[in-house]
Amino acid sequence: MSVWIQFLPGGQKTAVRPGTTVLEAARRARIALPTRCGGKAGCLMCKVYDRGNSGLSAPSDKERAKLAGAAADLRLGCQAKIIGPSTVEVPEDPLKAAVRRQLERQREEWP
Repeated sequence: MSVWIQFLPGGQKTAVRPGTTVLEAARRARIALPTRCGGKAGCLMCKVYDRGNSGLSAPSDKERAKLAGAAADLRLGCQAKIIGPSTVEVPEDPLKAAVRRQLERQREEWP
């Protein structure tokens, strides 16, 4: 049996076995979800937003401690396990976002 996960903003979907982490599913779908810690909840780089269906496992104590004070729908891709149909949003890389904003400002300034 497999379950589907959809990644936003691109809309890519992939089928995985229940219990697969969002990080593993992202790699399978060729979605860039950065990590430095090897999936051990150490670097907090693999953050995603749960955007529906509640098909992700409940946050573990370790994940809750790492994300204390963050938005309720923010999850760590290395810790969140897919247990049912899910949709997650991968935030834009901060450096790419800064470059995109700068290019948009430059386009607006051109006559």
